[in-house]
Amino acid sequence: MDLRYPIGRFEYRGESTEEQRREFIDRIEKTPARLRATVAGLSDEQLDTPYRPGGWTIRQLVHHVADSHLNSYCRFRLTLTEDSPSIKGYDQNLWAELSDSHTAPVEVSLALLDALHRRWVMLLRSMTAADFARTFHHSEQGLVTLDRTLALYAWHGDHHTAQAALGAGKPVA
Repeated sequence: MDLRYPIGRFEYRGESTEEQRREFIDRIEKTPARLRATVAGLSDEQLDTPYRPGGWTIRQLVHHVADSHLNSYCRFRLTLTEDSPSIKGYDQNLWAELSDSHTAPVEVSLALLDALHRRWVMLLRSMTAADFARTFHHSEQGLVTLDRTLALYAWHGDHHTAQAALGAGKPVA
């Protein structure tokens, strides 16, 4: 198993069906609870241990998921309200090195994820196939559809929850 990708790398196989989108949204909806359960009961020492040699700590993973999903939620809203907006990427490794990523209690980001995902899922469930076909211009990835982004973030939550599980010595679901 590649410890960086315990559930495998993200693969997008083209436009999703309505059934696939519902499944992706369900996975996004479950991410906060799954991540919370994965890190429940871990000591600060465990949270501050890298999940793999050379990797982020479990604390950094939790804060990264909140950072990334908040950015994605904003990208969805921009794309639904503007004509193919330009979206700037960010260096996730530099964000993970900021002080709060090393010191903030994980509960801060877990609470953020709870609220964020409630809003995000309401938005996602209201979207039509035409909405998911809308695009944004990413500074590093070029033209990206919301359909691809939905699939990516279903994977992203599962991916980092699995990494946290590895670091916590729990089964990778």
